[in-house]
Amino acid sequence: MHKKKHKRPWPVFIAIILAVIFGTWIGKDATVFGISLYATFDVLGTIFLNALTLVVVPLVSSSIITGIARIGKEGGFGRLGGKMFAFYFSTSLVAILIGLFFVNVINPGASHISPPSSGTELQELTALKESIGHKEGSTLVNVLISIVPSNVLAAFSHGEMLGLIFFSLLFGYSISKIEDGPAKALQDFFQGVFQTMIQVTHVIMKVLPLGVFCLVTKVFMTTGVSSLAAVALFTITVLLALATFMLGAMSFLLKFIARVSPIRHFKAMAPALVTAFSTSSSSATLPITIDCVEKRAGVSNKICSLVIPLGTSINMSGSALYECVAAMYIAQAYGIDLSFSTQFIIVFMALITSVGVAGIPSASLVAIIIILKVIGLPAEGIGLFIAVDRLLDMCRTTVNVFSDSCCAVLVARSEKETGILTTDDFEF
Repeated sequence: MHKKKHKRPWPVFIAIILAVIFGTWIGKDATVFGISLYATFDVLGTIFLNALTLVVVPLVSSSIITGIARIGKEGGFGRLGGKMFAFYFSTSLVAILIGLFFVNVINPGASHISPPSSGTELQELTALKESIGHKEGSTLVNVLISIVPSNVLAAFSHGEMLGLIFFSLLFGYSISKIEDGPAKALQDFFQGVFQTMIQVTHVIMKVLPLGVFCLVTKVFMTTGVSSLAAVALFTITVLLALATFMLGAMSFLLKFIARVSPIRHFKAMAPALVTAFSTSSSSATLPITIDCVEKRAGVSNKICSLVIPLGTSINMSGSALYECVAAMYIAQAYGIDLSFSTQFIIVFMALITSVGVAGIPSASLVAIIIILKVIGLPAEGIGLFIAVDRLLDMCRTTVNVFSDSCCAVLVARSEKETGILTTDDFEF
């Protein structure tokens, strides 16, 4: 089989370094032939964000529909399916709450706050706060109502993500209950849409270094190197939360629920974790993850072949944690104090959108834009942390893959399988 070459992250890192230097050096007022460079980078960055947003509706809907339809056809709604979904939901929720705890305690966005420099900026900030405040007044009720759209076409065209996700779940489940002929035709269609949108995303990601350069340059033209302190604090916050979840919560489940050695499991999964870190893609890592779980950890093919592929699509604990921290960070950076109800919405949306995140590099940026849209924050807020997104993407993908492998071990142990992680004599 032809081995696919994975794109190196160096162009993105080089773009970030150049953007920091260039943006700090030229400042916000620089012009070329009378054209504002700040406005130019603003336009190019907005185009890049629009391109990311472009794939949201078809990518998320087709991913959920095909995943749920496949689960139903494989009988995954039975005992094993119940165990898998219980694990996916509970661990993702724990991950999000860990992230919420760290971002509230450390408050990394506070160092980004600066008083408005003009009357226009003050008006914009006031309007933003009023918009979010208005949403808070009836947020929970509106969210519950918007889960079930009265017009699915309107929900799709307006990008109403809760209604879109609900319809996709219902549609995918219903496909699994109809006759094989029509069901296969629909599954093939939506699988084709999903794969096509993945390719569209890959095309957009080819200009990722340029998009990152424009967004980061814009940030440093405004704030200079002082913004590095806030980005560093944001990075530390995410890494602490990911480490606590992976080394703390997951190791606890392996040790006291599955009754296996976390150290042996880390050794068994080492090739998959290294691959996940270097590629930033849980989908690209999937064959290695299956091999490690089955051949090295000792989980049966029956469980491994069901749990790992589905987990790659719907179990994104690390991504869910990151989405929550990123949304809270942006709110803090804009000087907006979010109420408990709005933070609950962020937790809920991070939990839901992580299901539809594709296992490809930087896919969480799309989910973060969705969350920002729901709570009323501007999508360009991702420019505040996109300089470190690639590094953090590598870390959260590693956590996603490790969480999938832990689920396989836990399900296998609950099914009374023996011979799981009975040796730590592994070759890398």
